Amino acid sequence: MSYVKEVLDSVIARNPGEKEFHQAATEVLESLELVVEKNPQYRKNAILERITEPDRQIMFRVPWIDDNGVAHVNRGFRVQFNNAIGPYKGGLRLHPSVNLGIIKFLGFEQIFKNSLTGLPIGGGKGGSDFDPKGKSDREIFEFCRSFVTELYKYIGADVDVPAGDIGTGAREIGYMFGTYKKITGVYEGVLTGKGLTYGGSLARTEATGYGLVYLTEEMLKAHGTSLKGKTVAVSGSGNVAIYATQKATELGAKVVTMSDSTGWVYDPDGIDLAAVKEIKEVRRGRLSEYKNARPKAQYSTSGRVWQVAVDVALPCATQNELDLEGAKMLVKNKVKAVAEGANMPSTPEAVHYFQSNKVLFAPGKAANAGGVATSALEMSQNSQRLSWTFAEVDEKLKGIMKNIYHNIAAAANEFGMTDNFVVGANIAGFKKVADAMLAQGIQ
Repeated sequence: MSYVKEVLDSVIARNPGEKEFHQAATEVLESLELVVEKNPQYRKNAILERITEPDRQIMFRVPWIDDNGVAHVNRGFRVQFNNAIGPYKGGLRLHPSVNLGIIKFLGFEQIFKNSLTGLPIGGGKGGSDFDPKGKSDREIFEFCRSFVTELYKYIGADVDVPAGDIGTGAREIGYMFGTYKKITGVYEGVLTGKGLTYGGSLARTEATGYGLVYLTEEMLKAHGTSLKGKTVAVSGSGNVAIYATQKATELGAKVVTMSDSTGWVYDPDGIDLAAVKEIKEVRRGRLSEYKNARPKAQYSTSGRVWQVAVDVALPCATQNELDLEGAKMLVKNKVKAVAEGANMPSTPEAVHYFQSNKVLFAPGKAANAGGVATSALEMSQNSQRLSWTFAEVDEKLKGIMKNIYHNIAAAANEFGMTDNFVVGANIAGFKKVADAMLAQGIQ
């Protein structure tokens, strides 16, 4: 049995029921077989065993009281996975689906994503099974204050710097930051995604979506084409989807789909982003309202955005949303490139199908790294007591995403896996962390 297979079997046995973590570990480790064979010191020093076992897993009770005076108890998580190259860095997800397996999958992916940015940040993730939807501002505040009352013990500007994620926006980050400051008496860049009045960074809101498109454009340019004139399918209608749509449109593409949990829209004339922002960001409504602004658009609660004929697909909603059936639809309609805006939105079968049909495929740990890259830029501004302009941050982000593409392409080529950007991303992200772990000894 190979070393990789031994480690994977052990990971699955030691973490029963955590299917998302199993999927992430399998996808990464299987692509590292050649690297491990070429570098026997990784096995000798148990690098794979150590990198798949978090430094620590923190799970805690989060009690809070609703507007009717009724007490509730949620479960909070913070998984600090690896800090070989910098303080732990990763978002806080607030969603009913959150459990330890999902947080571990996200934290494990974050190790390699953060490494790919070229910035000194380690991997971590956290959150709670709390659902912010339908809650009042006071209820959100009560939850956030209770959550940070425990979490503050484990975080800090040079220890662990959480950020926003699904369900955790500027409001939640503000409440959490205020609570941390109140408890500790310390004003530091302990959270990213902060408001601009108290240490936030311009372009952070746009960063993940913009970064996704910058990498996609660089990947297409390296293959003799560009986004200009291309038709694009975007899934989701949250922050990443909105700003990916915006930047793709700016670069000359036509985005024709978006979706939410109740259905999806197809607008052959191109998505009216102002209408989407009004629905999702102002009214917090559903995409079913889109037809009120664009009567010619089609709204459906059945089928999926992947059935539309497009040149480029950008899955920006959630994990495993793009399965083999969706991949077959896209390939049948001659899709040229797929780049992941969400974390692990494509199933392993879908990824394999794209690759076997010569579709350019950029995995999330590379393609959606723009958000955490800009969070790290926010950390830098906080440390220097500076605030950069939008243009300065955007230019740095563009450079980081271009470098990520070329680094993952070079890593794939080095091992004879040309255009296999999944393998390239895993190798490039892994080697930096693994070599840092070797340099620091078995800790």
